[in-house]
Amino acid sequence: MKKIITVCLLILILINVIKIPTALAAEMTQGAELFQIHCVGCHANGGNIVRRGKNLKIETLERNKLDSVEAIAYLVKNGKNNMSAYQERLTEIEIEKVSAYVLEEAKNAWHSEGMMSKVKSFWDSLFNQDISRKN
Repeated sequence: MKKIITVCLLILILINVIKIPTALAAEMTQGAELFQIHCVGCHANGGNIVRRGKNLKIETLERNKLDSVEAIAYLVKNGKNNMSAYQERLTEIEIEKVSAYVLEEAKNAWHSEGMMSKVKSFWDSLFNQDISRKN
């Protein structure tokens, strides 16, 4: 009986572990898509073509107290100086997703893989194989 309960618990844990990276990957993918549509014109690779000092690098975000999803979301929603407000163009959920994407990419120094690389690494370690290979 204990073995059955243990196996059931392990199965439930495994199902939840699999769902979390999938949901996280979906969130980051949507954030990346929104960034490509609405932000990359001025902020390609975390830069800023309008005002160089107002980039999306982690050091700049920290210096300007924009190093949380909430702070970035506030700026995206309301705009500031040369940056337009996006509250009329994006939903609250979209603003949160793009803000989370920006913060995650900033923490990863705007490497092209960012969060998706972490998700892939998790899957590889979980299944001890490269999920991008077709068998």
